Amino acid sequence: MRSLFHKTIEQLEEEKLLIAQAQSNSKDFEPLYNQNFEKIFRFVYQRVETKDEASDITSQVFLKALLNLKKFKYKSIPFSAWLFRIAISEISNYYSKSGKNRTVNVETNQLNNFFDSSEPSLDEERIEQILNTLKKISGEDLLLIEMRFFENRPFKEIGNILKVTENNAKVRVYRIIDKLKHSLNLKS
Repeated sequence: MRSLFHKTIEQLEEEKLLIAQAQSNSKDFEPLYNQNFEKIFRFVYQRVETKDEASDITSQVFLKALLNLKKFKYKSIPFSAWLFRIAISEISNYYSKSGKNRTVNVETNQLNNFFDSSEPSLDEERIEQILNTLKKISGEDLLLIEMRFFENRPFKEIGNILKVTENNAKVRVYRIIDKLKHSLNLKS
């Protein structure tokens, strides 16, 4: 069974045709928008506090994508990877302009999965400690952790989104985990 986030070769070829059509006529952007809106919205909403903020940022993502579509070069990578990069930039711009602190939305069971069996069940105090530690790491490190552990994205997709190799994404994630475990006084 293939991953929720990856496409088959046939789907990529179909997407390539949709991109070419939209590049020729911006009115043909709608199928790309419809295919990608929900996943981009969810990605943004996971990183902001309100649905309205997520809607505004998602609108900006698609507006920028539409305005820059002619510059897009197809490279056999899902179109959504480009949209995710735009979303990351827009989220960063939002937090820079608003002066708000970056939001970390995570459920307790996701934190348990994050630490595997190295951490006994988490009490409220430990959860608060983990969330405070996550808030202190750099934006890019937090993004890597969120995509891998809280959104269950495969390393290949993370690499596509961040324009790094799959192996580089994997190495970076596990280095961050080691730092977090050290900060939280957990054994690596």
